[in-house]
Amino acid sequence: MAARGCTRCAELAATRTSVVFGAGNADAELMFVGEAPGANEDLQGLPFVGAAGKLLEQLLGEIGLSRSEVFIANVLKCRPPGNRDPQSGEIDNCRPYLIRQIELIEPRVICTLGNFATKLLRGDPAGITRVHGAPEVRTIGEHTVRVYPLFHPAAALYTPSTLETLREDFARLPAVLALPALPAPPRPPAETIPIVEVEPQTPQRPPAPGSDGGQLGLF
Repeated sequence: MAARGCTRCAELAATRTSVVFGAGNADAELMFVGEAPGANEDLQGLPFVGAAGKLLEQLLGEIGLSRSEVFIANVLKCRPPGNRDPQSGEIDNCRPYLIRQIELIEPRVICTLGNFATKLLRGDPAGITRVHGAPEVRTIGEHTVRVYPLFHPAAALYTPSTLETLREDFARLPAVLALPALPAPPRPPAETIPIVEVEPQTPQRPPAPGSDGGQLGLF
């Protein structure tokens, strides 16, 4: 897997313990995309294994789902030093890995957790406070999917009001999953080479010696 030896981001490659590519059901209908690995994720090589991960599992259980039924990934596959925010260049470098994951897994719904994942996969700068809990149809790579923005579980750990909002949005998730499947995006037409008809030409006789057009003509 190319991501395991990735050095596109020199700082992240030098400071990471492991590449946290993602984990879960490769045929999942539901996919979660967070921000970046934290300290626990970096050590274990798995996403969402800390306190935010426990809350995510609890919220899944409340709607009758388990972690084994979904796929979980992050925008960045390596932990930023000190858990700082992802930088724009790092997001650009990691984006192809995430897009390829989505194309391979083909989920029906992607829950974007927090601002970074939401802005990236919606292709819009609107923040999570404005768009959470509202599913939208997006074409990502070669896959059309419903994007369902949610607050990041880490933001809800110590803020009761955010946790209440996150739980309410989670409660609507089964209805989003039950929506009809989306058609595949149209493929661009294959390039065609136009056929140009050429009229046949009547062969011309070579000019007589000494004429203006002949090799021996002097004037």
